[in-house]
Amino acid sequence: MFQQCMIIGNLGRDPEMRYMPDGRPVTNFTVAVNKTWANADGTQGEKTWWFRVNCWGRLAETTNQYLKKGRQVMVIGEVDASAYMPKDGTTEPRATLELRAQVVKFLGGRDAVDVDDFGGGGSSYQSEEDIPF
Repeated sequence: MFQQCMIIGNLGRDPEMRYMPDGRPVTNFTVAVNKTWANADGTQGEKTWWFRVNCWGRLAETTNQYLKKGRQVMVIGEVDASAYMPKDGTTEPRATLELRAQVVKFLGGRDAVDVDDFGGGGSSYQSEEDIPF
């Protein structure tokens, strides 16, 4: 079986890197993916999905070094959805989407770069909030 997800959006906060007890680096950040449309009455509609992204190994080190809040990225990886009960006293369960990154492309600007956790990467190319939980 195989599943893969690709998202393009903007970082919601600066990446946070830490090391596992075995010494492997892991970096976490969030990406906001926005969709806008025009309603029949001419008003604009908008929806935002938040993804938690984690990167491991060399990919973790590279993303931690170059990414900053607001930066546009494309992330390809495996997605995992989970539900949880919020700690704010509400009784309605919430869900979170987490993506284990395999490829991260830094979009926009002169320092655009793509990296992956397969040992490749580094090829350059040009291209063009607050977290709810």
